[in-house]
Amino acid sequence: MASRPPFLLLLLFLFALFSLLNPHSRAANLPFHPEDVLPLLPRQLSWPILNALRRPVDLLPTFVGAASPSNGSLAWKGACFYENTAWLEFHNETGGEFGGGTLHIKVSKAHSWTCMDIYVFATPYRVTWDYYFLSREHTFQFKEWEGKAEFEYVKSRGVSIFLMQAGMLGTLQALWDVFPLFSNTGWGEKSNIGFLNKHMGASFEQRPQPWVTNISIDDIHSGDFLAISKIRGRWGGFETLEKWVSGAYAGHTAMCLRDSEGKLWVGESGHDNDQGEDVIAVQPWDEWWEFELNKDDSNPHIALLPLHPDMRAKFNETAAWEYAESMNGKPYGYNNMLFSWIDTIDANYPPPLDAHVVASVMTVWNQMQPAYAANMWNEALNKRLGTEGLDLPDLLVETEMRGSSFAELLTIPEQDDWVYSDGKSASCVAFVLEMYKAAGLFDPISSSVQVTEFTIKDAYSLKFFENNSSRLPKWCNDGDDVELPFCQIRGRYRMELPGYNTMDLYPHMNERCPSLPPKYSRPSDC
Repeated sequence: MASRPPFLLLLLFLFALFSLLNPHSRAANLPFHPEDVLPLLPRQLSWPILNALRRPVDLLPTFVGAASPSNGSLAWKGACFYENTAWLEFHNETGGEFGGGTLHIKVSKAHSWTCMDIYVFATPYRVTWDYYFLSREHTFQFKEWEGKAEFEYVKSRGVSIFLMQAGMLGTLQALWDVFPLFSNTGWGEKSNIGFLNKHMGASFEQRPQPWVTNISIDDIHSGDFLAISKIRGRWGGFETLEKWVSGAYAGHTAMCLRDSEGKLWVGESGHDNDQGEDVIAVQPWDEWWEFELNKDDSNPHIALLPLHPDMRAKFNETAAWEYAESMNGKPYGYNNMLFSWIDTIDANYPPPLDAHVVASVMTVWNQMQPAYAANMWNEALNKRLGTEGLDLPDLLVETEMRGSSFAELLTIPEQDDWVYSDGKSASCVAFVLEMYKAAGLFDPISSSVQVTEFTIKDAYSLKFFENNSSRLPKWCNDGDDVELPFCQIRGRYRMELPGYNTMDLYPHMNERCPSLPPKYSRPSDC
């Protein structure tokens, strides 16, 4: 038999519940805050309330400012302490060439006796953290700067300070909310669906069975687009976060191609090869479809988007094959994956995410996985600066020396003709659109469109696809009582593609587009 909760915990729960339901009771400076003690209560009592208060995005730190000797004192309101100031002093306690520094942080006016504030401190050369639960002046020591570059950077730009808005227990709770997004279980699937419903408004209405369409491949043509949405496991979790920041209702793409003998193939960037590497691959339809039906444990939902007859007539199959074969076997396009999403200085980051947080995360990865960081963004950032071989700290310093900012650097459009150390780079959607570009679908403005700047949403929004439901294959959406404008061929839940087949071509499209949830509104000519 399960033991009963101790009387004190039960009393705390009742007080917490009363305080949460009565906003006037929270005005006083309580000996403890209800949200501070909720995680300590029995799970069946505390978690329903915590789940209503905390979100996975509470994991993201908030940039409060940069402390430097030249800009005086920095002030802000914290999550626990409502009055905070910080200032930085240089010292040379080690007797080195550039010395170190002391970061002073004075915290006061806590909203309760039990709360604490957690901070992350970052320069391009290091990321560290500390926490405070006493009202007084605290100090954090930087024993020695990492040479002249960090010294000069901190002297002019300071040490960036980030606040973990959720506090210690709230952050742990938010971690618990994020973890299941990557779980290959029914719990993980439910968590991904719940996240997308809450943050994007995705409905996930269940379709009538069968959930797999009896396809006649004779009705599939070269250039037909495959939109794929995975909702559990490793890729399900990553796709959910990608959808949230970009506004796409699919997380992966591929394209159908027929060879000179009429055999159907699938071109895909992101195929998992025998060595466990994500590569670009062109494989027979039967093999691809067999994997999606029986081996893909992410519960993929798949839609076939047939080309409009006019676009199909324009599609140069030979040119598309030449491009696909030139990329076959190359690594997945990590180099330009990030940059299709970030087009603006501040209108692509769901709060509290911003360019400072991105720089901080990059700095952490640069220290933990330098080879991974180089592949993900270092080469691409060098391209934007016209430099070669600079690592992330040097890139940030170089950007500042040019009078620009990291936020501005991230917005410079990717160029389709950039060649990286492992060759041309193409993410899943860039690979499909590069085939369209090679096949002539972007003519006559092909030279003024960079498809590596397109998100998946941008791709399925193009006016390339069938707009007459009577021309869709007979088996399209077979058995479903809701008529979709495309063919969903797998999945328990009905797929949504807001903005599908609505966007005309124009020069430099998708290079300056905002993408803020939940509406993801954008100007018509961005």
